[in-house]
Amino acid sequence: MKFLFDLFPVILFFLVYKIADGHQDAAHALAVQYMGGLISGGNVAPDQAPIMLASAVGIVATVLQILYLLARGRKVDGMLWLSLGVIVVTGGATIYFHDENFIKWKPTILYWAFALALFVAQVGFRNNLMRKVMEAQIKLPDAVWVKVGYAWMTFFAAIGVLNLIMAFIVFKGNTGAWVNFKLFGITAIFFAFIVAQTLMLSKYIEMDDQEQPQGHGKGDA
Repeated sequence: MKFLFDLFPVILFFLVYKIADGHQDAAHALAVQYMGGLISGGNVAPDQAPIMLASAVGIVATVLQILYLLARGRKVDGMLWLSLGVIVVTGGATIYFHDENFIKWKPTILYWAFALALFVAQVGFRNNLMRKVMEAQIKLPDAVWVKVGYAWMTFFAAIGVLNLIMAFIVFKGNTGAWVNFKLFGITAIFFAFIVAQTLMLSKYIEMDDQEQPQGHGKGDA
């Protein structure tokens, strides 16, 4: 459920884009009618409407995420606030300038910001953020935690670069293919990285289990 909650804006972005792309005339009418005041020049080409509507929905979905957490009295973590800021800027620029290139930068800016935050915290302040996130689930030696932190920094930096390659080289001029990659490709890469890291750290999990004293039966003295 946490994973689906985090993916909520991305899934809505994908669905709105696909529906709008399949009905460009209707999407164009909606964009002009409800977003005309936010668009430079007040009008857009029909093929620009799908990405603009998807960007608007992505912004609204992220705002709804934060409002939901606040209404439930839960803490809104810094990454979600950062995500809101990035999508408001890139999505807002996409809508105003009716230029899809702005929203295509959104994942890269977000992932590079994560990488930078991890680097500054770990190197500058000796504060391993990945350890804070994961330590409740797994116990690791200090030296391994350092490697885990650097691994996530490298991963976020690399996936930011990959997004640019896919958006502006591999899928240049094919926004629909990039939207598919944004949801399915990046999600699959995240899963693969997490599985690979879990396998690499499994020996420490097994070691921790083996070090636990063997329990006695409930009735043993």
